[in-house]
Amino acid sequence: MRLLLDTHIWLWSLLDPAKLVRRVAKELQNSDNELWLSPISIWETLILCRKGRLVLDKEPSAWIDKAMRAAPLTEAPLTTQVALETASVRLAHRDPADCFLVATARVFDLTLVTADELLLRARQVRMLAGR
Repeated sequence: MRLLLDTHIWLWSLLDPAKLVRRVAKELQNSDNELWLSPISIWETLILCRKGRLVLDKEPSAWIDKAMRAAPLTEAPLTTQVALETASVRLAHRDPADCFLVATARVFDLTLVTADELLLRARQVRMLAGR
């Protein structure tokens, strides 16, 4: 499977793996799966740090750099096609990051791994439920 990790799934996998449900943890460990991460998740991580909702053991940029080297992921590019696809994403909430993640999953034919109930209920793409 080609899995696009929602920001919280990526962070949980690194900081608090016990929060991952068994199936998600198993799929993240499966070497047959491709794990993808959007730059939107990096942006969201930086925002969480700036707001004090996430505290890391080092400066956020250094932590992200180390995390990206430790767990190899495919970077999902923010392309014009992804930006255009956001116009057809219909979510019950107005979170621009979620809109970009759904559009990215569509454009690159990825399964979105999330525990976000709003995204799971939207059923906009293939999903692996993290709850």
